[in-house]
Amino acid sequence: MDYTAEIERAVQAYRESNNVAELLERLSAIAEGADPELLRAAVAPWRDIPEVAGPIYERIVAACPDDAQALVILANAYWLAGRGPDAVGELATRAMAADPANRGAWHLWALSEPAPRDRMMRWHQVSERFPTDDLARANLADNAASLASTEHDREALQVALRNYKALLATASHPEQRAALEQAVAVLERW
Repeated sequence: MDYTAEIERAVQAYRESNNVAELLERLSAIAEGADPELLRAAVAPWRDIPEVAGPIYERIVAACPDDAQALVILANAYWLAGRGPDAVGELATRAMAADPANRGAWHLWALSEPAPRDRMMRWHQVSERFPTDDLARANLADNAASLASTEHDREALQVALRNYKALLATASHPEQRAALEQAVAVLERW
């Protein structure tokens, strides 16, 4: 079977009909008994469509339960599909256990925490673990600023300022610099 062609036909039919049930049925039939590596390659062009990536990666993860990258892709598909923080967090935690160096797993783990203060702390852990990860630092700063705003938390305000300033020190794009300068200026007035 040409898995790529079959998935492409299923996606095209889905785009024309918008029938999720039919898409899931077709993807299930395609994935049934397929080699996980062939599925991984075949679904690559549609990984950004959670309705497509999710069902295929469920099969891949079932066949390769300790594959951190597959777990991260499935968790991301679940997040984009709105499956909720519990499902995403569980997959991210499994991916972190399988490969502690997988930043995508750590990002999804932090993102999936529903409690604002705990989410900020998770982003802090991610930024400590990966000190050159500007996206983690930006998420830490954003979550800290949100917490400072909603709970009038002075410590969170300092965390936000410290991290926005660190990002500003290395920012190279004018738009990025302007946004960071504005964030710092607003927070310093609080």
